[in-house]
Amino acid sequence: MGQPVGQAMRRSVRYWNRLSLVAQFATAGGVVMVLSMLLIGRVVTQRIEDGVMRNTAYATSQYMDSIISPLAQDLAEVDTLSPVARRALDEIFAGTALGQRVVSFKLWKPDGTVAHAMDASIIGKAFPVSDNLRAALDGQVHASFEDLGDEEDRSENALGLPLLEVYSPVREAWSGRVIGVAEFYEVATQLERDLAEARRNAWLTVAGTFVAIGGILWLIVLRGSHTIDRQQRALTAQLAELGALSAHNAALRRRVQQAAARASAMNDQALRRIGADLHDGPAQLLGFAALRLDALRAQVADATELDAVERAVKDAIREVRSISRGLSLPDIDARTPCEIVRAVAETHAARTGTQVDVACDVAADAGLTPAVKICLYRFVQEGLNNAWRYAGGAGQEVALSLQGGTLRLAVRDRGPGRTDAPSVAAEGGSEFSGIGLSGLQDRVESLGGAFEIRNRADGPGAEIVMELDVRGA
Repeated sequence: MGQPVGQAMRRSVRYWNRLSLVAQFATAGGVVMVLSMLLIGRVVTQRIEDGVMRNTAYATSQYMDSIISPLAQDLAEVDTLSPVARRALDEIFAGTALGQRVVSFKLWKPDGTVAHAMDASIIGKAFPVSDNLRAALDGQVHASFEDLGDEEDRSENALGLPLLEVYSPVREAWSGRVIGVAEFYEVATQLERDLAEARRNAWLTVAGTFVAIGGILWLIVLRGSHTIDRQQRALTAQLAELGALSAHNAALRRRVQQAAARASAMNDQALRRIGADLHDGPAQLLGFAALRLDALRAQVADATELDAVERAVKDAIREVRSISRGLSLPDIDARTPCEIVRAVAETHAARTGTQVDVACDVAADAGLTPAVKICLYRFVQEGLNNAWRYAGGAGQEVALSLQGGTLRLAVRDRGPGRTDAPSVAAEGGSEFSGIGLSGLQDRVESLGGAFEIRNRADGPGAEIVMELDVRGA
């Protein structure tokens, strides 16, 4: 039982949310305004009816009091009227214009006994004191229209006429004390028409007012809704344009990164060719020159200058071979990321005689592009060269990880750290790679990554860190 009710409520909420603002206002506002109109209309018509009956009752009461009060003064001393007073009251309501208007009359004593009435059968009988009678005994004129439900109203109710029942206090002439109550029933055909017209006018006024207010508010909401709809359509169009522009920019960014990656790869290939050319060209020629110097040594009397030339040639050979090794790259396309960083670390450790700790958490099938692999190689190479140069190779560490599509590589040392912001970053190229940290930063950022040089948070030393999003690689 509870589940179908809950489903129905959810469907109602979804249907309500799909409605426009105008429809929501028309529905909710219509219900509220109809209920308010019914409540206010009922209150207004009741007030009008009460006012009309009260005014009519007061006018009739004043007229009747001027006739009945002089004849009922006996009630101040005795419990019954004198025969003269009774005959006078009967004659007043028999065959006169007043008798045609007042179809029934009762004169009550304070204890609820009927002292006199046009219906002789109830004279002398005692009835329960009603609220209307009690109010009149308290000095108030009370009237009710077509309210004939009391026991003593049977004969009047049987007439089938619209009757205005009026309770008017009868006061003692000299003291003003209430000595009885005159109850009379006036034929109220005109009052019935007046009340019907008053009700109709009141309902029409209330309904017209609410319809006018509702119509004005509906027009205001309709205008606002149209404005909101136009703004929503404009915002939707702008969002679509922004989405298309964002997609276009993302595509351009990917193309730029891919072009930068290709340019970086081509640059490294060019460096490799230069390294190979240096090794196969100038290095071989310098080696040949060194051999020829040895052959010429026996032909020269003073070999001092020849020794100097030989030393220069051999130094040039070592320099060229060193540059050639720095420019050339191993076959990294077939290697995994962990194999690349470990190979660089092992080569650096063998060359410098220092220890390098490597931590790698990247799967072998990470699917990195050649440009990213070259970036890893150059980053570790340059980072370890700087750690050896500025920290003496103390505490060298390499950490590579891949989490959530973000490749993170850090090279750390336990040297003195950075003493001023630009000094380390602005250093020139390394002994081998010839790219330097500034070039390394350009390489990382060209691939859409972030590059940072900072002091270590866990103690003395510096670290260079790069982060690269490889999800779109």
